[in-house]
Amino acid sequence: MKILVVQDYLRSGGTERQSVLLTNEFAAAGHDATLLTFRPGGALAATVAPAAPHHILQPFDLGLDWFAPGLLRFARRSVYDVILCMGRMANCYAGGLQHRLPATAVVGTMRTGKALPALFRHSLRTVSHVVANSQDARDTLVRQHHVPSDRISVIYNSLVFAPQSALWRNEPLRAQHGATSRTTVLLCVAMFRREKNQRELIEIVAGLPEQLDWQLWLAGDGPERAACEQLVAEKKLGSRVKFLGFLKDPTPLYCAADIAVHASWSEALSNFLIEAQAHGLLAIAYAAQGIGECFLPGRTGWVIPRHDRLAFRDTLTRRISEPAVAHAERSADARNHARTTFDRARQVAAYLELFEKLAHPSASAR
Repeated sequence: MKILVVQDYLRSGGTERQSVLLTNEFAAAGHDATLLTFRPGGALAATVAPAAPHHILQPFDLGLDWFAPGLLRFARRSVYDVILCMGRMANCYAGGLQHRLPATAVVGTMRTGKALPALFRHSLRTVSHVVANSQDARDTLVRQHHVPSDRISVIYNSLVFAPQSALWRNEPLRAQHGATSRTTVLLCVAMFRREKNQRELIEIVAGLPEQLDWQLWLAGDGPERAACEQLVAEKKLGSRVKFLGFLKDPTPLYCAADIAVHASWSEALSNFLIEAQAHGLLAIAYAAQGIGECFLPGRTGWVIPRHDRLAFRDTLTRRISEPAVAHAERSADARNHARTTFDRARQVAAYLELFEKLAHPSASAR
């Protein structure tokens, strides 16, 4: 099959990582897969495999996520069997692509808990099919956007970073940041944007009981980082809260931390949480679309009602104080659940099976 994956820009976000992963895997499976981005560059640009051509629409980076000059012309010239639109901006174009390319199966995606732009909503009603990355997202499509259920498939995010086959503890990294064997390391890997809500995590940990031994590691970069650093300074938490910057591969952090924490109120199924679970980290997160599907609620992760800072803090306190044996048992369950549910080969095969049905409906019906 000829497959085009459309993404506005290869910033370091979860959707962008999925876009690159899927394109690379489609190409590795022998398909003619191309990644198309509106803007050049981005933190993940170097991760596109040589076997997957990367075409860029803007001649130089204009800083405009929505500007896609020549998108229709490129898609029409290459005659793709399937066009997969990833991210908000790409999905805003999906409906127009489907209208002008009726012989092509244009597939939209629902991967966000944010309010959808009007063009995105239009696309949901126009494209051949929609992939939701959680059951919760599927329910939102049916209930709020009136997309027929038979035009929706649920395909979970894939694990981007393959978990270590053998368990190992990154003690050198812990020691580098002053964490002892008794320290509980809390981890959040996310871009510093307002909707990721790292400020809330800082406010939560600032109220933890003084006798608890913990650190909060915040990995990532973005426009909200400076404000978060200022808040940490104001609360005199500099010895406890660490800013680690952007890492192309956060695996060393997963192998050094103990609990994944996530405070976004508008997140969809979180790549960070499923990666953390696959490495055995327990998870505590505010309720948002698909969050409860990242882990086994009440066993390997806990969903906290939005804005309930006290409940989040109390849950953290209980997990930090939990006996090591109980924590180890929960961690094993987390690894098993995540490595099975979000297995890369399983998710890629689900996409390719769907694409075959959409591109060759008569053959699929036989």
